[in-house]
Amino acid sequence: MSIWFYLFLITSCISVLLIIRILITKNEIRNISESLPNILKSDTNNLITISTNDNNLKKLASTLNRSLKELRKLELEYKNGSGELQSSITNISHDLRTPLTAIRGYLDLIDNSNLTDKQVNYLKIMDNKVKDLTELTEQLFDFSKTLDIQNETKKEKVCINDILEDSIASFFSLFKEKNITPNIDICKDKVIRLLNENMLKRIFENIISNAIKYGEHDFNVKMYSNGTIEFSNKIDKLDNVSLEKMFNRYYTLRNAKKSTGIGLSIAKQLVDLSGGKIEAKCKNNILTIKLVL
Repeated sequence: MSIWFYLFLITSCISVLLIIRILITKNEIRNISESLPNILKSDTNNLITISTNDNNLKKLASTLNRSLKELRKLELEYKNGSGELQSSITNISHDLRTPLTAIRGYLDLIDNSNLTDKQVNYLKIMDNKVKDLTELTEQLFDFSKTLDIQNETKKEKVCINDILEDSIASFFSLFKEKNITPNIDICKDKVIRLLNENMLKRIFENIISNAIKYGEHDFNVKMYSNGTIEFSNKIDKLDNVSLEKMFNRYYTLRNAKKSTGIGLSIAKQLVDLSGGKIEAKCKNNILTIKLVL
């Protein structure tokens, strides 16, 4: 046999070995690319494993596993920190409630008839400041409750009509106090959706309470059979900037100098988590919050 035949044979063997190695490498890379997203989604401590002895792939897997361990460490620290923050917010809101309630009680006991006009004015200022602090405390507590709800993942079939009716009814005493006669038009067809019931209640409660706080003594609700719900009420003049910021955290319909708060931001967060849509529009001083579930 000629030397060319041996060269051809050696070259062919080398080529076959290279092809096999390339195929093995491609297969390992594919396995890594497929397993990494699954590992990131899971709550387990699984790591990337490979079956080849290729040093470069081993190095890649080792680097990715170190990153995964660091990521899990950061995630655990975040969850622990978030839990501590939530607990602190809840405790602070509870601690503030008691003295504020006592202050309001003592202010109510003061006999205004024995005070000068200046003293009455000071007393009124104090009362307004205490009311503002009380509202902020309630918003803190509301925010901590929302964090709890956001951690819930359970979804079940719920009747939106029934939950909406119950939510409106829960504000009956407040409607009466504010001299508001709500105009309610809910479709007769039962609208069933796969949602978290607590989230849905909080969405309705936030929208309704916001309308009562900042509305002009009217409140309208219209629900359609396709799951669209419109909440509307008359308000003071609302510019485009305020309309765009309405769902931002720490923004309310009041002027920033008068009030701060979470506004409708919590409702939007919960709507997003539920897979729905929420938007606001204003025409002729009528604010309409449109909710699609």
